[in-house]
Amino acid sequence: MIGDIISSVLLILGATMALTTAIGMLRFPDTLSRMHASTKPQTFGLLLMLIGAMIRLGDNVDNGMLVLAGLFALMTAPVIAHRIGRLVYQEQRARDGLMDRDDMESGTHD
Repeated sequence: MIGDIISSVLLILGATMALTTAIGMLRFPDTLSRMHASTKPQTFGLLLMLIGAMIRLGDNVDNGMLVLAGLFALMTAPVIAHRIGRLVYQEQRARDGLMDRDDMESGTHD
């Protein structure tokens, strides 16, 4: 009974975090802001939902897969966000004339 209530609350909180991600993706004006909205609350919401599912499943063998899914999300989301942020930053600097194509290819900055 208590486990079902806690599980339900975590699932609803996780879904709310996913909703805030969707709203942020629609409302924020630039790529860097959208990237922040798509990585931070989405990852946290996914973890809340996975924890809620683990509580609901109890002692089930599938809990190991849920833990692996959470670890995979925690390892990949920051790396993807960093790569996208760096690409957007370099493209913006190139467009503004602060960086030329040779700097972009070598990854060096002024």
